[in-house]
Order: sequence, then C-alpha cells, then structure tokens
Amino acid sequence: MPSEQSQDPWHRLHGIDDTVVRRPARSSGGADTDDTVLRTSRHEVGPTSREPSGPGRPAPRLHGVRVAGQDLLLDAPVVVGRRPAGPRVASGPVPRLVTVPSPRHEVSGAHVDVRQQGDIVVVTDLRSTNGTRVIEPGRVPVILRQGESLVARAGTIVDVGDGNLLEILPPQRIIPTKEPLL
Repeated sequence: MPSEQSQDPWHRLHGIDDTVVRRPARSSGGADTDDTVLRTSRHEVGPTSREPSGPGRPAPRLHGVRVAGQDLLLDAPVVVGRRPAGPRVASGPVPRLVTVPSPRHEVSGAHVDVRQQGDIVVVTDLRSTNGTRVIEPGRVPVILRQGESLVARAGTIVDVGDGNLLEILPPQRIIPTKEPLL
C-alpha cells in the first residue's frame, strides 16, 4: 500500500506528522478508494487541546489550581514563580504566569509548572534552586528535584517556599453556554 507524508506547512509548523494509507482503486466498479489516516502528533491531546467537543464527546473536565488567592482552570499551563516568564520557544498553549511574593528568595524566578495532560495533572519543578515539596493526601511528602515531574491528584498541596502553597482542585465540567437571546 502506498503512503504519503503530509507536507502541509501548517501540519509541519504544529509538529503533526500524518501518514495516509491508500488502498489501490478497484479496477472494476469505478474509483472506489478507502483512505485511512494514521496520525502521530507531538501536541497535547485531550481537554487541554483546542479541538472542539463533538456531539459524541463528553464535555471536557478541567482541573484547577488555587494559587495566590485565585482559582485558575488548567485549560492552559500555569507557571508560578517570583518573576515567571514565558518560554523562549513557544510550543503549545501559552502558559499563565502567576507571580508570588518571596521576601526570603526561596521561590525561584520560574519555580513550578502545573498543567493538565489528558485527565491528569502534572506538576514539574522548573529547575528551582530550593526544590518543590508536594504533599498528596494520605501519602508521604515528596520533594521534587530540579526538572522532576509528578502526577498530582485533587487535594494535593504544592509548597514552593516562603509560605506559597498551591492546591490542585478537582475537575470541573465545562458547560458550553449560549448568549441570551434578546
């Protein structure tokens, strides 16, 4: 079966590598073809992707994170630190930057990344100087080393230092709403 690599610039830009497998057309009965698309992609799939929910798909369930007195949905990554900055090379959704106070400089400039991947929440230490302490309900606290990640469930507390605590919130059902008709 012959295959074609997608050369579409949009797909290359977004890191999507599609392979289309085509069966040869039937010799009798006309040009009946059956295309199968095999898709491998490097972008996130699941509630954090920008794909719309179809009629057969359930509404996405997004976790949240409580940090610095505000609750944020994890529809985009959240980067917390003393002076957080966005990535130098942009790929995927643009992160929300949350600044927390650090009078004793225990919190690094960009300390921790919290994001939802599919149905799970991943907490990643962003090469912080003092590490990140993760306290899951019913478990022994874990200290993440520089660059280390951990899957966190609802109720998990993330301590980045100087009294700054993040709490992983349970998933919320996102219900599409329509604007009221006047």
